[in-house]
Amino acid sequence: MEPGTTLSIVIPAYNEEENLPELMKEIRNTFANRVKPSEVILVDDGSTDHTLEIMLQLKNEYTDLPIRVLTFDRNYGLSAALDAGFHHATGEWIVSLDSDLQNDPADIPKLLEKLHEYDAVIGIRGKRQDSFVKKSSSKIANGIRDFTLNETWRDTGCTLKAYRRSFLERLKLFDGLHRFLPTLLKMEGARIFEMEVNHRHRIHGKSKYHLWNRLIGPLRDLMAVRWMKQRHFRYRVEEK
Repeated sequence: MEPGTTLSIVIPAYNEEENLPELMKEIRNTFANRVKPSEVILVDDGSTDHTLEIMLQLKNEYTDLPIRVLTFDRNYGLSAALDAGFHHATGEWIVSLDSDLQNDPADIPKLLEKLHEYDAVIGIRGKRQDSFVKKSSSKIANGIRDFTLNETWRDTGCTLKAYRRSFLERLKLFDGLHRFLPTLLKMEGARIFEMEVNHRHRIHGKSKYHLWNRLIGPLRDLMAVRWMKQRHFRYRVEEK
């Protein structure tokens, strides 16, 4: 990181009680010999297991790594959880990653290095450790998205991303639009870099995605983003 830069790590979680303790250990190890994040924001997305209790235990345990806990009154979905984390974050740089241990915290420093040159760094799951159905539906969805928006993003579904806070502040997220963050950031003039990151098998818990919310449901969101992209403008104006 740049000297004096503050970093917030945002981690949304829905029923991930088994994964959170290991994830925090990995984050601590990743920053053991580096400048530590100014905060780790854990967002409980209305979990029905012991996720919230685990978060509060970790907050008390990790005195060397400040943890903040946000909790919803019910499950609102990943877009809302990320949005809440982004708006509560105080760091100049913000990193988001999944809580299911499929994202590797050891990749975070690599993403941060690129923020010296770019405004956002998008993780790409190079050797994706998911089922054939999940990989196939994502590939189809990516192809439809790129054709409709005339873009070529390799993997917008990877939650592991790094951002300059100044660009996230320009966005207004809606339900489902986390899949289109690279497009929305580019519309605001962000310089974006795509980087291959590690992807791991899920060991505990269940995936929150299926055919409907991975392929069919996002089609309506795609049409909304297409409309926004066509109608969006950025201008500079001054009064004489």
